[in-house]
Order: sequence, then structure tokens, then C-alpha cells
Amino acid sequence: MPDAATQFNIHDAKTNLSRIIDRVEHGEEIIISRAGTPVAKVVPLNRRVDRVGRGSLAGQLVVAEDWDSPEVNESIARDFGLA
Repeated sequence: MPDAATQFNIHDAKTNLSRIIDRVEHGEEIIISRAGTPVAKVVPLNRRVDRVGRGSLAGQLVVAEDWDSPEVNESIARDFGLA
């Protein structure tokens, strides 16, 4: 059986948001309560891809030679109802 999540009331959550985020980044789940009733859960976000910035997909994408041709641009515009 998993451990119960730590609970904070809304006032304490606002006061300790940075600490709560730090704990969540380390895998904890935190419950936020109003008047003793749980209303929200803060959970770690599991990223599928860890991109470090510009160029992080370099060499991984293939672009067709006509990617920016007038025909392709018009086709895309039609798809979005802009033509």
C-alpha cells in the first residue's frame, strides 16, 4: 500500500509553494485541502522528451525539399480554412 500523500491547507500551500514544488520534483505527491477537504493533487510531471533548447532535434528530423513551396503553403492554408 503506497504512503499517504502529504497534505497542505491552501494558506500553507501558498506560503510554501517553492518547497512543495521541490518535493514534487523529487517524486512526492502533495494534496491541497480547503477546510480539511482535499481539492487538488500536485504530482510530478513525467516528461516524455527532455529537450535542452534550440537544436535539440538536430539530425532527427527529415524535411521534404518542397516544404515551403507555394503549393504546400496553400494546401496548409486550405486545411485551416484560410485559403
